[in-house]
Amino acid sequence: MNPQTKLPEPKRPAFNHAREHRIEQEIVADAYTSEERAISWHCYLDDKLRFPFKAKCIAAREISPLKKGEEIEVLGMASEDDCMHEMFVSIRFAGRKLGVPLAQIEPIGADAATREAVADWRYWQRMGREF
Repeated sequence: MNPQTKLPEPKRPAFNHAREHRIEQEIVADAYTSEERAISWHCYLDDKLRFPFKAKCIAAREISPLKKGEEIEVLGMASEDDCMHEMFVSIRFAGRKLGVPLAQIEPIGADAATREAVADWRYWQRMGREF
């Protein structure tokens, strides 16, 4: 398999009590189905991420035109419909608006709320959780 086809499998992060509490009590509280959890994550990220912000691609993916190290501007969340299995953000790329996986990027110089929300999403995924 080409190493640029998907995100690398990072080792599971250390358990983070504060992040777990925020995820369970603020993000997915009262979300019992996969659809409810996806919508909860979308709402949380849409509320916490301060758009626009600059970001850097941290890993190439087959489903995205971004190359590792490439810098982009994140414009907003992709639609809820596009985020039912994974969170996507909208960027401007080659003169058009395009969705890329949030886990593929790292904010650059973004505010604390944006960095924390992206880290929450990355932690959720790296812990092996799914909607």
